[in-house]
Amino acid sequence: MRFLLLGLGLVVWVGPTVRRSDAQDTSAIDRGVRIGIVYQPGVRPGLVVLPGRPAGLDSARAMLMRDLDYSDRFELITLPAGDSLRVGAAALGTAPPARGAPARGRTGGAPAAGPNYPLYLALGADFIVDVRAAGDTAVVDLHDVAAGALRRAFPARLPAPGAAGFRMAVHRLADQVLQATLGAPGMAATRVGFVKDGKVYVIDQDGADMHLVSSTDRQAMSPAWAPDARRLAYMEFWQGHGQLFVQDLGNGERTAVATTGRALDFTPAFSPDGKTLAFSRATEEGTDVYTVNAKDNCCLQRLTVGRFSDNLSPAYSPDGQRIAFVSTRSGLPQIYVMAADGTDQQLFAPFDYGVTGASNAPEWSPDGQSVAFHRDVAGTLQVFVLDVRTRTVRQLTSVGRNEDPTWAPDSRHLAFVSDRSGYRQLWIIDLDTGRIRPLLQQSGARLPAWSPRLPETAATNP
Repeated sequence: MRFLLLGLGLVVWVGPTVRRSDAQDTSAIDRGVRIGIVYQPGVRPGLVVLPGRPAGLDSARAMLMRDLDYSDRFELITLPAGDSLRVGAAALGTAPPARGAPARGRTGGAPAAGPNYPLYLALGADFIVDVRAAGDTAVVDLHDVAAGALRRAFPARLPAPGAAGFRMAVHRLADQVLQATLGAPGMAATRVGFVKDGKVYVIDQDGADMHLVSSTDRQAMSPAWAPDARRLAYMEFWQGHGQLFVQDLGNGERTAVATTGRALDFTPAFSPDGKTLAFSRATEEGTDVYTVNAKDNCCLQRLTVGRFSDNLSPAYSPDGQRIAFVSTRSGLPQIYVMAADGTDQQLFAPFDYGVTGASNAPEWSPDGQSVAFHRDVAGTLQVFVLDVRTRTVRQLTSVGRNEDPTWAPDSRHLAFVSDRSGYRQLWIIDLDTGRIRPLLQQSGARLPAWSPRLPETAATNP
């Protein structure tokens, strides 16, 4: 519920026209479209995922390819149909591997000739990913084409396709490949929480495996992930008030947050250490930011005192030292920042009276360098990004109504809500390339919250 609540009423803020010279999102909607961000093709490393056998690994191979594609860090190279490019260099009588590196046997299986490295080099590939079986274990081989050698082999005992744990196990393999190739953390083993039809759901970042989290008989809003990615906080309308709950996604058990539920409590946000829960409380006197000890379920503390203004939608910085929030103290809602104890409150995202409109829904990037939020632009909402160091803002979208951005743990992807296709649905944008893709094709989704990377022992189904 990342919008302004006054008491129990919803206020829609409409601002004056803003200059659109900085607008970036101007392209037609299509899979893989890149919007407004300067991008030079060919600068990303080329990657090939080999087709092959056994057929039982086709699902894992397809998921792996999709995850690596969605990372937006590679140029995926599509091979001709068939298995003709899998044969080794020696079998073709081609030159030995580049830089004199011998073709290596496959870890965990029988020795085999390496890929035809010169051929793949000619195709523009920098890396080759091969998925194979070794007994009851699936092995992902990562080949460095320029070095002409097997760089890493990742063995994993995968559950059967469709079984619990299968999808997340493959997602983790994709993240391991990304780390081994580029030294970059991945986002494949993550989920996005969101609200649809008054219920909280979670879905894998590739748009599959959607599950209901909240109660089936009460309206719920404002999902927020704990840093351990095992728990999800959200608000439920409870006996005429807003009650906060924290739910364990492994066993489904949920705990009511102490001291909440007597007023309208919403927009929870965990501190980076998971011990504190900040949230908004709306009463007849206005809306303010509070914190509660989520670990011991005690110790309510008030951080803001509205005095005829409203303060809401807290978001912790990754170091836990600051909280971004929304305040109406300047008139229209704008993005402010304060110390985690409520001191040193000041305007965070600059705006111009008569030029820019209301701003809402701040979220700090995991790397601490940016804050995403949405702002009214000529009567509709667009996503902006604030540079924390320079305090400058950049408009990211301009097509349709776009709101409620949430960061992936890699700090380069954002999920947000947009009606650019004619109805409100979830989209993901890569800030480096500008590529945008739908996360969920269903209409009515709102208030997304992207999880941290899921731990190995995290349950696959809430």
